[in-house]
Amino acid sequence: MEKLESFLPRNVYDVEQVEKIKKLDRHILRSLLPDLLEFTKDMNWPVAPGILEILLTFPKEIVPHVQAALSSDDENWKWFILHFLIIELPVESRVHFKAYLTRVAETPTQDELAEELDEIAQEILETLHY
Repeated sequence: MEKLESFLPRNVYDVEQVEKIKKLDRHILRSLLPDLLEFTKDMNWPVAPGILEILLTFPKEIVPHVQAALSSDDENWKWFILHFLIIELPVESRVHFKAYLTRVAETPTQDELAEELDEIAQEILETLHY
C-alpha cells in the first residue's frame, strides 16, 4: 500500500489532489483526518473548502483531532475551525466541544478576544440547547 502522505495535497494549491482524495475509501480517509485538518489553517487556501467538505463527512471521527487543534496556540486557526467546521457539525458532534466553548465564551484570553473567538463560541453554544 502507498504511504498515506502520498494521498495528501502537495501544497495549498493542489486542488486536483483534493478531488482525488474525495474518491478514496473511507478507511483510508479516516487515517488522513489529522493531516487533512492541517489544510484548514487558512480557509482562503484553494484546497481548504474541498478539505472541509471531506472533514464534514466524518462528524464523529474528526472530534478528537479538532480538540487537539483547539488546544494549540494558533488562535487564527481556531477562528477558522469554529467558523467553518464546528458550527457545521451536527449537534451530536458539537456537544463534545461544550467545555472549550464555554471557557472561551466566559473567560477568553487576550489572544482569543483579539480573534473574537468568544463571540463565535457563544454563538455555537446557543445551538447546543436542543
